[in-house]
Amino acid sequence: MADLFNIGLSGLRASQTNLSVTGQNITNVNTPGYSRQTAVQAAREPSFSGVGYIGNGTSITDVNRIYNEFLTGQVRTSTSINSEVTAFQTQMEELNTLLSSAATGITPGMQNFFDALQTSIEDPASLAGRQLFLSESEGLASRFNTVQERLSTQTKFIGEQMGTLANQVSRLSTSIAGYNDAIERAAANGAQPNDLLDARDEAVRQLSELVGITVVKQDKNSINIFVGSGQPLVVGKEASSLQVVQGRSDPSRSEIVLVSGGSQQDITNLISGGELGGLVRYRRDVLDQALNSVGRLALSIASEVNDQLGQGVDINGKAGADLFKQINSPDQVQARSHARPTNTDPNTRLDILITDTAQLSTSDYEVLFSSATEFTVRRVSDDKVSGPYVIGSDPAPELDGFSIAINAEGSNQLGAGDRFLLTPTRSAAGAMESVMKQPEELGFAAPAKVDASLENRGNAKVTQPTLIDGPQPIDPTAMQAFLPITFAYDEASSEMILSSGAGPVTPATIPVVPGQSNQLEYSIEGYTFSMTMTGTALNEDSFVVAINEGKSDNRNALILSNLQTDAVLGQANGAAGYSFAEGYGDLVQRVATFTAQARSDSEASGAVLKQVQNNRDSVSAVNLDEEAANLIKFEQYYNASAQVIQIARSVFDTLLNSIR
Repeated sequence: MADLFNIGLSGLRASQTNLSVTGQNITNVNTPGYSRQTAVQAAREPSFSGVGYIGNGTSITDVNRIYNEFLTGQVRTSTSINSEVTAFQTQMEELNTLLSSAATGITPGMQNFFDALQTSIEDPASLAGRQLFLSESEGLASRFNTVQERLSTQTKFIGEQMGTLANQVSRLSTSIAGYNDAIERAAANGAQPNDLLDARDEAVRQLSELVGITVVKQDKNSINIFVGSGQPLVVGKEASSLQVVQGRSDPSRSEIVLVSGGSQQDITNLISGGELGGLVRYRRDVLDQALNSVGRLALSIASEVNDQLGQGVDINGKAGADLFKQINSPDQVQARSHARPTNTDPNTRLDILITDTAQLSTSDYEVLFSSATEFTVRRVSDDKVSGPYVIGSDPAPELDGFSIAINAEGSNQLGAGDRFLLTPTRSAAGAMESVMKQPEELGFAAPAKVDASLENRGNAKVTQPTLIDGPQPIDPTAMQAFLPITFAYDEASSEMILSSGAGPVTPATIPVVPGQSNQLEYSIEGYTFSMTMTGTALNEDSFVVAINEGKSDNRNALILSNLQTDAVLGQANGAAGYSFAEGYGDLVQRVATFTAQARSDSEASGAVLKQVQNNRDSVSAVNLDEEAANLIKFEQYYNASAQVIQIARSVFDTLLNSIR
């Protein structure tokens, strides 16, 4: 009777355990990362009797979790990719709206600027038209300032978000290290701590949402986790942490460092995957380029407009004043160079002066000194190294449209190993400013005019002189000293003879072919002019080039208006270049392309993530229908085992009663 009783009791215990496991599954159906469990049941070793072996019931040998390591790894990888793409897309959508919107984009501002210029050209003497042009120049500068402010705000937000994410990574890595320790101690009892393993896997999955990781299994159910290119984040029971610190090369940027013990390692450029990877990739590949592109455009507009206005004269006969703030103003020069804190003298600064906006790129640069005087320059966008150069040389070393000189103030101590980050264009949009306040100061008129002598007998005509080279800005007072210049035709030699009371004109004579178009180009006192002569001049016919009063003349304004379509950007290495609108349009198009690609990637990665989650859930997730069926089955099992015990008791009672 004892055997039958023990068999029934073992079944009762086994069914009770199965009911407990089933109840655990049902209770945790909504627990993130939970893997359903199942009890492993086996028959006990039988006992030999005279007629053979008779069983001794059953035992629960283990409680297994239904787990597939490959599917779990797929979920982790897909989660990391999807989080990165989603974070990247979120930032791209904001940038795309900013640059393409009619309210904040640069294109409408440039169009209004040149439309107002056309209005002024129609009546250059009208102060109202000139004032409209000044107002639109302020509006254009304001748009650049707004874009810079919004992009700078986005940069700051990214830094703050990186700090938040780094703290979450550190918290999860500490938690995972704690799970490693707890699992190792629990496994020493000879069984797998299923719930601890699930909790650790869920923590690892959450970590993969934040940053791309590599998981390596170790002995005793422990795992190691690495980030970047193999930097250890969790090793057994020890956890490192991520921190966001002020950038060494650029104090305005945040960098991610891995803190392990007392050492720190900058891993910003090694981070990939997860939300952190998406933010880092967006800042490196898109935001920096956008800032530099908008800044280059601002520099080019300010420089080209100021230079052209400086080649004309205003209503008062003076040289045209600057419309926008000078591109090499002290505040802009100071913002273009960033010294490393570890330099020989961190207060030593480099002066980065823009020399030719047409040659500017949209890249940042790194300067490395090999000695106190010699340095090389690496262009970050393509890693091209230029140099070596000598600091302080005359003329200053120049590349890609800017020159590099040491700042005259301070001790200016340099040494081997000193580094500087150069950002020639990054902050220019925020510094753009319309500085002209008086519309009379706009240099819309050309500095010189030509008149034909009333005594001319031929039908020759010349176009108004165009200034093609000269000081920037011009000096009308100095020009009055060598103007007028007289052109007299000598029929015997078929030449125009040039003369000025202030000195020689180069060339002194210009051959002409009667009846054809003849180009007349001449220089005096550093100024070079050009005119076109048509028709036939007779002997001693003359033309006089004199100073222009400038009140109703719009010739320089017409040249200024050509900037709307002229190729003034991107002329490095002999390239044909492109206009302001094309340059900004290229930026908008690239951002729109990135945005569209990010949307597509987000949709695709989301679909992949859903699929691998479904694959994992089909194996490991709790199915309530299945568990409900198991609940009924194990309840019947329990009742049947109890009935076995009841029968054993009845048989035993019958035996006792028969003895009595």
